[in-house]
Order: sequence, then structure tokens, then C-alpha cells
Amino acid sequence: MSNQETSLVDFADREKVLAISATLFREKGFERTSLREISKACGMLPGSLHYRYRAKDDILVDMMRLAIERIISGIVDATVSVDDPLEKLRAAMRAHVNILMSGNDMVYVLLFEWRSLHGTAHTQIMAERDRYEHYWQTILDTLKIKQYIREDIDINLIRLIGLGAVNWVATWYKADGKYSLDQIGDAIWQMLTRGVLADEHHEAAKNYESILHQEQLS
Repeated sequence: MSNQETSLVDFADREKVLAISATLFREKGFERTSLREISKACGMLPGSLHYRYRAKDDILVDMMRLAIERIISGIVDATVSVDDPLEKLRAAMRAHVNILMSGNDMVYVLLFEWRSLHGTAHTQIMAERDRYEHYWQTILDTLKIKQYIREDIDINLIRLIGLGAVNWVATWYKADGKYSLDQIGDAIWQMLTRGVLADEHHEAAKNYESILHQEQLS
């Protein structure tokens, strides 16, 4: 078997282990899930799992790293062709909400189990989180540089509030509920932008809101 084939097999094995581990962590909690349970659910001998991951923390870190990679990739795909900064923020929020509620247990575990990590593992995942938040910071920095956002607004605070609102959707959203994921993402975008835009850009925001209203009616 070639090195390329071996790496593909290893990646598929990694995906399987992380997906099954994520389901167990979501159902039972990280602290209450053992490595033996994970290896059994994966159909692996404990020694085989230990060869890849020396400790349970290693599984959680790798899982969160993969989840962040997928979130960033999804948001970049949704925004790469969008030039207008306001529309880019809206597209990013829509993408984030849809990825969050895609049924991927890894993303859910990322949001609610990161406090289970300590020491080096915690430091590693905080670095990954900072990489993700940097993408949002870049969008907000562009809005500030282009004077869409008022001078008196702290964009770091806006980033924290915005991400908090988007991530909290995971605790209350129902697939059969009144609102679609795109409607939720747009609502957060509207509430966030209405309070921070410079006066000369309120009209542009209203135009987007009119378009959103038409989309909801269609």
C-alpha cells in the first residue's frame, strides 16, 4: 500500500473514531465516557485506540480541531465570493448557524465541552478557538475600516456578543419550530447591525432587510 493510500485510510479511521467519540461525549458527557467505551463502540481493541490517542483529552482536542476546521471552511465557502462587508457578515452568520445545527456532534461538543480540558490540552484548543475568532474579527475590522461601524463601538465586544448569540442557538433551536436557520441567522445579523452602524449606512441595511423580507415571503 502506498503512503498516500495509507494516509487516506488513517484519515478515514480518524473520522470514524472522532465521530463515534463525539456522539458518546454528547450523550454521556466527556467526564463520564471512558476510553474503553470508545474503543468498544469503534470496534477497536483498547491498545489500537491508545496507539492513536494516548489520553481521552487527546481525542477531545483532535475532535475540536476538526470541528473548527469544518466551521471555518463552511464560512469561508459561504463568504469568499461576497464583496460587500455587510452582506459578508450576514452570509457568515447564516453559514455558522447552519453548520452549528447540521447534526454534527463534534460541533456541539466543541461548544459545550471545552471547559473539560486542562493544562496543555486547554492551551491547544484555545489557540484553535482564537484562529476561528480571528476570521470574525477580520470581517468586523473591515466594517470598521470602511466606516460602516460607528467610531464609539468596540468591535471586540460586538464579536463576543455576536458569537454568543449565534452559538446559543444550539440550546433552543427546534427543527420543527417556527423559524428556519436562515431566518435566525438573519435576525441576529439585523439586531447586531442596527445598533452599531454609522448613520450613512442605515439605508443600505434597510435595503438588505427589505430583501430578506421578500425572501421570507417567497
